[in-house]
Amino acid sequence: MLVNADFTRCATKAPEEYRWLASPQSGVERVMLDRIGEEKARATSIVRYAPDSYFPSHQHPGGEEILVLSGIFSDEGGDYPAGWYLRNPPGSSHKPFSADGCTIFVKLRQMSADEGRQVRINTRSPANWGRLEGRETCALFSGAGEAVSLQRIPPGERLFAAPAQSAELLILEGSMLFGNQSFDQGGWIRLPEGRHPEVVASQQGATIYLKLTDSPAVSR
Repeated sequence: MLVNADFTRCATKAPEEYRWLASPQSGVERVMLDRIGEEKARATSIVRYAPDSYFPSHQHPGGEEILVLSGIFSDEGGDYPAGWYLRNPPGSSHKPFSADGCTIFVKLRQMSADEGRQVRINTRSPANWGRLEGRETCALFSGAGEAVSLQRIPPGERLFAAPAQSAELLILEGSMLFGNQSFDQGGWIRLPEGRHPEVVASQQGATIYLKLTDSPAVSR
């Protein structure tokens, strides 16, 4: 299965375009944002757990990255309310579930094979935010050709002041303008390397998840 698999092209998904598809596990649905492969795939998705739903214990040979968008996501390691960022390195395993239901942003099989660090960050804690190049930023991960953060973009400000690496953003609050389209909370935009002056925060500003990568199309 190929979904937005050409990484030389821009790809977008507005929340009103979400198409929820059943997963192999009852009570768990997903919106496919990009995908290379079948059930065991290099994939980026929005995943929704109904109350008391779960996935059986499984491994992540290429790693797993999660941002909890709403509700409480849980596994053997604990309970993670909205705002928690998790990285499970290649070779890790867990049995995820949600007692009350949750929605998460998930990236699978996109980590370097030598990444071994587990990450757990509460992005709702003010202690995890600072200023970087004049912008409020919550740094989440840096290494192996990628940098991940949450950023607060002031009203009317361009996301990039200069040519950028390949980039991916998910709007968490507010809205971003991309060309002639406005992307509200839940909107997703993936950009190839280059200049993107048309990516601008709306007049209400925005908080976004931002990933910058050297080679996002590599299946790891």
